Amino acid sequence: MKRATRPFASPWRLRYAAHWLRKGGLVAYPTEAVYGLGCDPDRPEALRALLALKRRSWRKGLILIGSRPAQLTLFLKPLDAERAERAEARWPGPTTWLWPAQPWVSPLLRGTHRNLAVRVPGHPIARALCDAFGGALVSTSANRTGQHPARCALEVRRKLGHGR
Repeated sequence: MKRATRPFASPWRLRYAAHWLRKGGLVAYPTEAVYGLGCDPDRPEALRALLALKRRSWRKGLILIGSRPAQLTLFLKPLDAERAERAEARWPGPTTWLWPAQPWVSPLLRGTHRNLAVRVPGHPIARALCDAFGGALVSTSANRTGQHPARCALEVRRKLGHGR
């Protein structure tokens, strides 16, 4: 039997995941290095659920991902052109940038910091999920604090359980 080496993300599955995110659910998905766990950054109850599942302090803050920089700018104070060009030259990819957050951004998202961590991932499924959702998503490693991150969907289920 041949084992699948890439996660399957049909348009239907992406739409279903986006629907689940809009309802305040959490979704696990592949990124460049490990599986990510994401939610809608505008839903405090989803942010609290994600932090509780990971057993992570809100003080640390979380990362936002988008399929393109325009999905992230809503959450950020205006950027100078030079910094924006440097970031866009490294994206898509694994580079995360810290930029000043808009004052209205929830502390559940930015932690105790004034900056917000943002990235345009290089993984096509992570970007496609942002597009299906219609904007930026919270992204953090799919694991409990202090554990090794999950590297496949089966590990996500083993480490975090299987929700609906």
